[in-house]
Order: sequence, then structure tokens, then C-alpha cells
Amino acid sequence: MTKRKIIVLVLLALTIFCCLSITMVESFVPTNSVSVYALTTTQNKQVQQKLKTLGYYKGAIDGIIGNQSKTAIRNFQRDYGLVVDGIVGPKTLKALGLSTSTNSLSSADIDLLAKCVYAEARGEPYTGQVAVAAVVLNRVKSASFPNTISGVIYQPYAFTSVNDGQIKLSPNQSAYNAAKDAMNGWDPTYGCLYYYNPATATSKWIWSRTVVVKIGKHSFAK
Repeated sequence: MTKRKIIVLVLLALTIFCCLSITMVESFVPTNSVSVYALTTTQNKQVQQKLKTLGYYKGAIDGIIGNQSKTAIRNFQRDYGLVVDGIVGPKTLKALGLSTSTNSLSSADIDLLAKCVYAEARGEPYTGQVAVAAVVLNRVKSASFPNTISGVIYQPYAFTSVNDGQIKLSPNQSAYNAAKDAMNGWDPTYGCLYYYNPATATSKWIWSRTVVVKIGKHSFAK
């Protein structure tokens, strides 16, 4: 093999490597141009009922978009030529014959929610990460808390990660996925507004709350 051929092969290999690297980075970093759609519990129930009628879903009509619902959504999207992402956006709603009125959440909202998930629950099982995001969203819906994601997260003394600065850490893909799943209706806490680690919690007040479910190291309470 000539020296010139060797140089060409080396350059070709470097080009392929660079292209693959860029693709991997782009697949990891969330894009600011993609909207995330949050449906109400009533809308989620309508989606589940429609999917059940069409034979895609066999679970309970409870408004909770968990793994079984997401699988049904993906299968429906695949059969109807839609983007198979498990997210019920306007196109999927339209294909289901449902109202396309949704609450579009900004990329800033999902970025901040993902940061909170990562700071508060990295190392927790994935369901536990979704649960932390769900608590934030449950507070947004509650009259007892601020009505925005940023308002809830930055409410004084609400989250340890804000107090110690960990909220500034860069979240991983799991945290982004958990934030999106919560925004799209999955609530493993069943409406909880609080969570704590029993091994480290010192507040007598938090221990007085009714625990609904325990996921990983966290107890989720109302």
C-alpha cells in the first residue's frame, strides 16, 4: 500500500469518527426548538380511553401515563405513521380524534425541571426521578404553591439543591427524560406535594405528612 493511500484511509477514518461523535452529542443534548406538551389528567384519560377503544391499551383509565400507556402510544404512533416518541403532542391527538389544545411548556421549563431532578434525585431509580419531577408539577397545580415551575423550585427553602447550589449542575439525559415523562402525565406519587429521605430528614413537620409511596430512598407524602 502506498503512502498516499495510507494518508487517504487515515483521513477517511477521522472523518467518520468525527461524524459519529457529532451525532452522539446531538442525540444527547436536548434541543431548544422542541416543545414539550403537558396534558391534564382528564386529557390523559381521554387518550387512554381512545387507545383502549382502538385495541392498543388494556390498562386502567386513570390518567397516569406510565410504561403501559407509553407503549400503547408508541404502537399507535408507529401504525399511523407518526414520530414514535411516546409523547402525546398535537399530531398524535389529532390522529386519535381528540382536541389538539395542549399546554406548551418552554425549553427553559424543562431545563430547570431536569436540573432539579438531577440535583435532587440522581442515583435514584428512574421512577424516583420521575416522581421528583411530578412533585414539582403537583405543586404548580396546587393553590398552596407558586403557579410556575421556576416559582416552585426557587421558593425559599423548598429544595435543598437550591440552597446548596447543586441546582446549577448540568443534568444528564435520564433527568431530561424524567422531566418529560412527568410533564406528559406520569405521576408515580399519585398527587404528592412533598418528599424526603427518612434517613436524613430532621424536620418534625415533614414526618407528620401522610406517606403515599416509597421509591428508592425517598418517601412521597401529601
